[in-house]
This record gives sequence, C-alpha cells and structure tokens, in this order.
Amino acid sequence: MRVLYLLLLTLSLLFSQMATGVNLLTALGQRSDHYICVKKGGTCNFSPCPLFNRIEGTCYSGKAKCCIR
Repeated sequence: MRVLYLLLLTLSLLFSQMATGVNLLTALGQRSDHYICVKKGGTCNFSPCPLFNRIEGTCYSGKAKCCIR
C-alpha cells in the first residue's frame, strides 16, 4: 500500500513539473508551418524570395518566408 502512495506522489510531482511545458503538449496535434510550406511545394527562406517566386506564408514561427514557384 505504501508503494502505491509513493508511486502516486512521484507521478503527481512529475506532472506538476510538466505544467510549465503545457504549451508543448497543445502543439502535438498541429503541423509546423515549415512542414505545411514544404508539403505545398515551397521552400523556407530567411532572405527575400527568388525571382518568379511568391510568398505563400511563413516558416519557423514567422521568422522566415515560404516561397512557392
């Protein structure tokens, strides 16, 4: 019985430490903007898009541009 209480205490302490990283758990079901850009056939560029390419969105949480031909 004491082992069960010890296990419960350990799990509760573990999950209380994870509360600070809850925003990581909410993003589990979402695709990154980089993945979406590449899936559309684009590339992520920190510099301006090359000639004859258009900006389709952002990559890396808005730090880069998604350029599609």
